[in-house]
Amino acid sequence: MLVVFALIVLALVLFSTEWLPIDVTAILVMVLLMIFEPWTQITPREGISGFASPATITVLAMLILSTGINRTGIVQLLGRRMAAFAGSNRRKQLAATIGITGPVSGVINNTPVVAILVPVITDLAHNGKTSPSKLLIPLSFASMLGGTLTLIGTSTNILASDIAAQLGAELPGLGLHAFGMFEFTKLGAIVFVVGATYLMTVGVRLLPERIPAEEDLVQEYELQEFLADVVVPTNSSLIGQTVGEALGDDTLDIDVLQLIRYGERFDEPLARKEIHENDTLRLRTNRETLERIMDAEGLILSGGPRTEDDLHPGEEEPVLVEVVIPSGSFLIGETLESSTFRQRYNANVLAFRTRGNVIRDRFEDIHIRVGDTLLVQAPPDSLTRLVQNEDFIVAHEFDDVEYRTEKIPFAVGIIAGVVALPALNVLPIVVSALAGVVAMVLTGVLKPNELYTAVEWNVIFLLAGVIPLGIALQQTGAAALLGDAVASTATFLPAIGVLWVFYLATGLLTSVISNNASVVLMIPVAASAAQSIGANAFAFVLAVTFAASTAFMTPVGYQTNLFVYGPGGYRFSDFLRVGAPLQLLLSVVTTLGIAFFWGVRV
Repeated sequence: MLVVFALIVLALVLFSTEWLPIDVTAILVMVLLMIFEPWTQITPREGISGFASPATITVLAMLILSTGINRTGIVQLLGRRMAAFAGSNRRKQLAATIGITGPVSGVINNTPVVAILVPVITDLAHNGKTSPSKLLIPLSFASMLGGTLTLIGTSTNILASDIAAQLGAELPGLGLHAFGMFEFTKLGAIVFVVGATYLMTVGVRLLPERIPAEEDLVQEYELQEFLADVVVPTNSSLIGQTVGEALGDDTLDIDVLQLIRYGERFDEPLARKEIHENDTLRLRTNRETLERIMDAEGLILSGGPRTEDDLHPGEEEPVLVEVVIPSGSFLIGETLESSTFRQRYNANVLAFRTRGNVIRDRFEDIHIRVGDTLLVQAPPDSLTRLVQNEDFIVAHEFDDVEYRTEKIPFAVGIIAGVVALPALNVLPIVVSALAGVVAMVLTGVLKPNELYTAVEWNVIFLLAGVIPLGIALQQTGAAALLGDAVASTATFLPAIGVLWVFYLATGLLTSVISNNASVVLMIPVAASAAQSIGANAFAFVLAVTFAASTAFMTPVGYQTNLFVYGPGGYRFSDFLRVGAPLQLLLSVVTTLGIAFFWGVRV
């Protein structure tokens, strides 16, 4: 037990500090469990059992199915109709955001839903003269609330169902079993309605306006002092040199974004482009470096980036957009320099937003994390490539993206079958989900090569890595020990009070580590505590599941919060201010709902 507790502490530290990517941390813990087999009682077969777990395979299949839905454009279509309905009415905008996101998240994994809707909601806010900060946290929170409606709404539900089934098989007296597709929908519906009401009344007043509605991206990122156009005069020493020779000094924090010559624009590659007299160079640098370069080379300041009115006929100004880094992106752990982002995508990064902090210079060597946001300037054709790339969420909707709208009936029918077959006890969810994947390929909703890019492999490795930790907790008796410790609160709390304690503990734990990891750690403990006090173990498992699925208090507790962190311009404290009252309110609602529908005592 001491070895297992030591590994749990190690996992908690690594998950919360992100010294390693969370999937790498999970695999490290899995390997250590097998290395210390004499103490952890985890054999190599049990150690890698997470890769064959029905939960892992089901989540993998659901990620692919969600991508299939995305390829048809049906969610975007719903989003556009939502925007048309809402217009510039802020209350309608908020109601439409919550009303579309919640129900859709009940039948499609909620993480991809938010990834799809971030650009739709951002554009809705800008077009409706509303601050995106007023809509993006509700988007994330509504997706979590919607994820509680069905078994497949979130990977947390699927994993919790699998763990409950395993514990039920090992300890028949607990009365645990796998969740049905709609087994907790009645409670999820109550949670969703209460949460939506809170967001529409109290939450909207607590939401900040971090990004003024009328600001463009240059103003939002305060880049006016970091962007400049300079003209190369007749007597400049730069004439005849290449851009790389003239301004490629690594000691200078300066990027040449464009070279403009008699109305013709040159983007990439610029390093070998020779500088001519009267060329205009568009630079990203700080004011001190700009003044030094101008004095040394005789450059003439001609202003900042031009507006559409300044362009020559037929000339296209590069577009500025925010690009969010989702989980699974190849950029995670890389730097802008090591990833060769600029050369690969013919795009320049002008600013970098990470965990609420905006960095405007010397960001090339910062290691990129999930949820980081890049302010990118690129020509329209390069941005189209970014939009179509699974490694990015571009927080702006582009009309020229092609969707397979003719496949919408097939996609909807397949999802309906995936949901209906387990609900009617015809097939287990893992079988129906895999069958749905095959059906999407056969009907052309997805192409065969898209199956592999559709999977967020870091989520799969996270699940596979943490599942053995739950097994070790159970087999070594560590879960029983912790359960007995929590059960001791029953001496001064009723059973429903102990249930509430588990909800709060899980919510706090999920705020600093992965929601899936908290489920793995807490469900065995909750089941043991319930057994100790003669309570309904299923009720305790549900409390843990709902608490882990609704992590509102920090941006790092749930992936969807990270997706809106940058585009909303939020600070860490914003999630705590809006999320903590909601978390407390739902702790009471969920606990009472569980007691009403399933009972706390056996």
